[in-house]
This record gives sequence, C-alpha cells and structure tokens, in this order.
Amino acid sequence: MHELDPEDAKIVTLARATRARVGAAEGAAVRDTTGRTYTAATVTLPSLRLSALQLAVAMAVSSGAEGLEAGAVVSDADDVSAEDRAVIGDLGGAGVPIFLAGVDGEVRAVVHTG
Repeated sequence: MHELDPEDAKIVTLARATRARVGAAEGAAVRDTTGRTYTAATVTLPSLRLSALQLAVAMAVSSGAEGLEAGAVVSDADDVSAEDRAVIGDLGGAGVPIFLAGVDGEVRAVVHTG
C-alpha cells in the first residue's frame, strides 16, 4: 500500500469515480501546475482509441494547462504503458508521478516520467 498525500488521493478517487460512472476499462485524472484537475475515461471507437490518461492530458492541454504535477489511472493493467508515461511527460516533464490503482482504488504502483 502506498501512502498518498490528500491531493494525490483526490486524483485517484476522481479517476476511480470516472471509470465507474461510465463503465470504462480505465479512468484517469491529472492535476496541472495550478491545482486544477481533469478526468477522463477510455475512448474506444472504430476510428478513435485513447487511453484515459491520454484523454485527460488532452483535456488539460485544451484548457490551457502548461504543466502537470501528477497523474492517476485506475485500471486492471499491471503497469502504466509507455505511451501513457510519454503523454504525461510531454506536458509535465521528467519526474511526474503516475499512480496506478486497481478498480478498488488501492494504489498498486507509482511510476515516474523519464
């Protein structure tokens, strides 16, 4: 179990709620450098596929975010994909934590952008 500060616990909770609300494979949340949060769920359409983290970052960018402090994803996956780490790093730079939680909200891993 990972001990989270309240702001990090908040984005894990938001990611979990987003996933549950829409019944998606994944839910994600990111926090920008001003403290605003953006949530998203996996998009799977015939012509568009986005992970929940990719969409959350896109929403942050489209809202004018200039950086990220943290990200969270709730998923059955065993690891955060290289693509998701890259998209968080694109906006946040190196060292941004990404919290990987199971569908129960328990954080299983914390990875950082490179």
